Amino acid sequence: MFILRVHSVDSELPVSIEEEESGFTYASKRTQPPLKLIQPSLKLTERKGLIHLYRNSSHSSLPNPSSRSTTLFIVAVPNYMSSLDFIRFCDSRISQVSDILFIRNDGMEDRYSVLITLSDQSEADGFYNNLNGKKFAPSEAEVCHILYVMSVEHTEFDEVAAEAPTGFTELPTCPICLERLDPDTSGIVSTLCDHSFQCSCTSKWTYLSCQVCRLCQQQDEILSCSVCGKTENVWACLVCGFLGCGRYKEGHSIRHWKETHHCYSFDLRTQQIWDYVGDSYVHRLNHSKIDGKSVEMNTRCLSHEGDCGLCECSEDTGISGAIFNSKVDSIVIEYNDLLASQLKGQRQYYESLIVEARSKQETCIAEAVEQIVVNKMQELQNEIEKCEEEKSGITEVRVSLPCSILIIVLFLKGFLMQYWGIR
Repeated sequence: MFILRVHSVDSELPVSIEEEESGFTYASKRTQPPLKLIQPSLKLTERKGLIHLYRNSSHSSLPNPSSRSTTLFIVAVPNYMSSLDFIRFCDSRISQVSDILFIRNDGMEDRYSVLITLSDQSEADGFYNNLNGKKFAPSEAEVCHILYVMSVEHTEFDEVAAEAPTGFTELPTCPICLERLDPDTSGIVSTLCDHSFQCSCTSKWTYLSCQVCRLCQQQDEILSCSVCGKTENVWACLVCGFLGCGRYKEGHSIRHWKETHHCYSFDLRTQQIWDYVGDSYVHRLNHSKIDGKSVEMNTRCLSHEGDCGLCECSEDTGISGAIFNSKVDSIVIEYNDLLASQLKGQRQYYESLIVEARSKQETCIAEAVEQIVVNKMQELQNEIEKCEEEKSGITEVRVSLPCSILIIVLFLKGFLMQYWGIR
């Protein structure tokens, strides 16, 4: 389940849905339902703000009765679609919508987000099942990603918006970056592309608004850690785009997580994503056995197996079910688990070597310091003993000195008596 926080200092403004020229011709415009299907009570508003998306730690790729709501969040809508185009995209489901809020960010000119409230849960489920994973236009690459939202909070303070609620972690709001995560993490099941470095839809979706996607396209540049400048093993924060070196260098990437709680880090070289909270990789693994690209699931069905019997499934349900239940998938999962366990074992092994080396170094330093201290103490002890001997000699001289003086006095006295007696 997701929580949405909108950092905004603006108020909501009404949106007009009059016929307008948007420069975009929706494919089903000739068959789109009349605007009279829109409820008179429908509230259409717009506001500018920065979105923070949070998800709880109990990940599940599919909605269940306890994690659904009547509020839906559409992560990204291409900016070439006007508000009227979006309503046409919603088709007949717009009749059950009671509230639509368009959220725009000046820093992301290529897309905007939409928050939708429906009349009841069944209508929300129908809206989700019919439109989630659907292309906004047949000739375009952008896909509609819908998430169930537990609550929506608006705040004017950036510190409040950026602070994750207890038990929640922040996700990226870039649709490409969300699709890079595995379904259990992002909540997004369907994706039509693997978003490789040479992927055309990446540049089409993001332009320059997503730091991570922009870095993926700048493969000719040598990337370096933002703190220490190291160019080896550099990771990018999937939420804010911060560049930091790995844990086996100076560890600035993991320090960034500890400071900001942005737990997803993206390896720009391998496109793997590491979750610091779960301490494991969370990049998408359901790749096609033919071309290596991510496999599209049947988004109209709430079941991975496609045999739920409760919703409308497309004609390729059997094919999709066969793909996801094949022995090849089982082998892939088995080897992925084996690889993950081996990587974890290797990480623990090398971390133990590092700890052991540091311990030996600290022991050697401690022994060297102790030996220096012992030698110094021995020198001081020798000096003390020498001083004690000198002190003993002086004491003996001091004790014998009165007797010597007395003998001299008596000698002088006797000498004087003899001298005066002769006289």
